Amino acid sequence: MKRLFDILFSFTGILLLQPFFIAVAILIKVDSRGPVFFRQERIGRNFRRFIIYKFRTMVVDAEKNGLRITSGGDHRVTRAGRILRKLKIDELPQLINVLKGDMSLVGPRPEVEEYVKLYKEDYMEILKSRPGITDVSSIIFREEEAVLKNQIDPEGYYKEILLPEKIRLSKEYIENSSFLYDLKLVLNTIHKIFYPHAISGDACSQKRVQDPSNEN
Repeated sequence: MKRLFDILFSFTGILLLQPFFIAVAILIKVDSRGPVFFRQERIGRNFRRFIIYKFRTMVVDAEKNGLRITSGGDHRVTRAGRILRKLKIDELPQLINVLKGDMSLVGPRPEVEEYVKLYKEDYMEILKSRPGITDVSSIIFREEEAVLKNQIDPEGYYKEILLPEKIRLSKEYIENSSFLYDLKLVLNTIHKIFYPHAISGDACSQKRVQDPSNEN
């Protein structure tokens, strides 16, 4: 049922969004030098590597000139990229990954190999499922870049605080996964895009990353 929904939704989405994709592609090319798409290797289901697709939001070779993560105010993000990232439009090409079977609409967000290796035991459980375009952590930590901007060591904070909380939420999602739950998360994701300041459903997760020393 889940895979059938993924195929129908991604195929329909790609078909209907073609004119919009063309407009975004033109915006990216006019704004800065480089390709329209950003491609990066991620670790997927059963630890299989795959190439994830996004609209390019950063300057060419950004990964060679900075961290793997992006924090607010990152100078590598282009003018068009700021808009695309804010509205999560840069994630839309992942519908191609969904159609190919690399990803699902809903599932734990795929990480690069470096981060997966840090918590390999946890990912042994998580990567029994296909990674997704959106999940619980995508909704709760929508302002992740703003959070990282305020850290002295953004990458260390991501690895030691944010990523473990994302892993916890991924495990929780897998335990409660169902078609209705996935549908709810898709609708919540869309709602969060249009109403970014709406209160998130898991205040506990936000508290953990804001005050990691508090175990209650």
